[in-house]
Amino acid sequence: MCGIVGYIGKRDSQDILIEGLKKLEYRGYDSAGIAVFTSNGLEISKSKGRLANLEDKLRTVPLAGSVGIGHTRWATHGKPSDVNSHPHTDNSAKFSVVHNGIVENYLDLKDELIAKGHNFVSETDTEVISHLVADEYDGNIVEAVQRAVKRMRGAYALGVLSEFEPEKLVAVRFASPLVIGIGEGENFIGSDIPAILEHTRNVYILNDGEMAVLTRDAVELMTTEGEFISKEIYHVDWDLVTAEKAGFDHFMLKEIYEQPKAYRDTMLGRIADDGKSVNLKELSMTADYIKSINKVHIVACGTASHAGMVGKTVIESLARIPVETDVASEYRYRSPIITPETLVIVVSQSGETADTLAALREAKRNGARVLAITNVVGSSVAREADDVIVTWAGPEIAVASTKAYTSQLIAFYLFGLHLAGTLGTKPESEIEAIITAMHDLPEQVESILEQSAVLKQVAESISSHKNLFFIGRGVDYAVAQEGSLKLKEISYIHSEAYAAGELKHGTLALIEDGIPVIALVTQEELYEKTLSNIKEVKARGAHVLGIVNEGAQKEVGKSVDELFAIPRTLPLLTPALSVVPLQLLSYYASLALGHDVDKPRNLAKSVTVE
Repeated sequence: MCGIVGYIGKRDSQDILIEGLKKLEYRGYDSAGIAVFTSNGLEISKSKGRLANLEDKLRTVPLAGSVGIGHTRWATHGKPSDVNSHPHTDNSAKFSVVHNGIVENYLDLKDELIAKGHNFVSETDTEVISHLVADEYDGNIVEAVQRAVKRMRGAYALGVLSEFEPEKLVAVRFASPLVIGIGEGENFIGSDIPAILEHTRNVYILNDGEMAVLTRDAVELMTTEGEFISKEIYHVDWDLVTAEKAGFDHFMLKEIYEQPKAYRDTMLGRIADDGKSVNLKELSMTADYIKSINKVHIVACGTASHAGMVGKTVIESLARIPVETDVASEYRYRSPIITPETLVIVVSQSGETADTLAALREAKRNGARVLAITNVVGSSVAREADDVIVTWAGPEIAVASTKAYTSQLIAFYLFGLHLAGTLGTKPESEIEAIITAMHDLPEQVESILEQSAVLKQVAESISSHKNLFFIGRGVDYAVAQEGSLKLKEISYIHSEAYAAGELKHGTLALIEDGIPVIALVTQEELYEKTLSNIKEVKARGAHVLGIVNEGAQKEVGKSVDELFAIPRTLPLLTPALSVVPLQLLSYYASLALGHDVDKPRNLAKSVTVE
């Protein structure tokens, strides 16, 4: 994944492709490339790094032609490199593909194709698609693509060219966005509207299981089963800046709304087809090694450390292995007890966080195995760790982390279940029940997002206060800390998160008439205790918003001033839901105060110095 653009017309395609890819730079990427039909046939140029590197190559060896596809890559399979960059071809170099998404069964397909004599040069799942289309080709590129996608599992948006049929550009969508731009004597494809908005405002938006066949003068729409369909043209009336944000006012809000997709993508390919077990094929840990682990250290900074707090509960609950959590900047300086039986898990959105990287190196110096949870393939953390779980959240532009954090939670759930399945610490029926509940999370997040207007109203009320408290017990306390951090980061309102049971140990002295308190009440076995703590702050004049499970409104409603209900899920999974209203509260509070939501003062996206 990350950005796709395609052109078929009468103009020079190289310039259109490069300019389209520039419009998608906001999405983040690590390499770029284009494929163009020239007088010499299908030619490709690609380069690791920024688009400027690719442009330098093209100044020396331009690709002249009026049909082409381009891509900016955010690595998921294989490190960032020229070879792993898109577009990919088959061995004959007669078929070329750009791809966003993940081919879940690419290893099985690769083995099949190797047995037929295909040779692969990259580490990517995408290269399999170009070989697969070539393998299926019998004179009709459209039918070859249809047969190829029937053999693929996962998520994909595809742009496909064949030297055998240079007057066609084939596009397919399944679970990854793709739009078709309609021009006069020319047509376009793009993974996002900004890529083509300079050239046309009339687009078809493909749905899952739909494809388009583009020529210079026409666009045919059909299903991947070959049934022709018709669609209404969508006229884009946004400006380019708004288009980059997909119609949202800020990247942070866009990324909050992208969380259902990020959940699905991070789970994709990591759950067995029967839904009864987790299979983290990317890990090299043997069963014998897992059985030798006697403790786990989770080390991270900021938001990632809050994901680690949830991860501690997940691993201890599911795998029954003791876990310590550490702030990365403190880890080395407390002389932690590290042995070869210690598994150290480092968590970093960027994979370049200086303190986390230093903690990783300290752990390895002391003989520990290191697992990295990161959003960036090929980052320093990913390269230096022994094992990596990539959170396929996609690029996160806003400084305040949202979808990267929640994808880290999904990664911890997957890893905890993987440990439990290997160690036999949970019965198969319980593991299956958790997996089933995890599949429901994306839709449940969507139902929360539908209620954003309620949260906006609450946030506007909160924005008039100088101080605020978050309280919770168990994993609710971990989520409270993340909610408090988000509010501080982007609204600059002073807030503190406390374990609700600690209120008597000094915090109550700060509760005064009218002060907002956000109480998370999602852990049923702790309802009684938490409600008692809520009554303590209410008795001192606090105005309490309760974040509760659906079905508990009546019970909790007697003790709070306002309620927001999240869909009911298993107690261990509630952090993946309960944090979403807190993200929205922070966003709308910052908006009400007129702050720059995406670029809060004094903060950077990736902290690369100690």
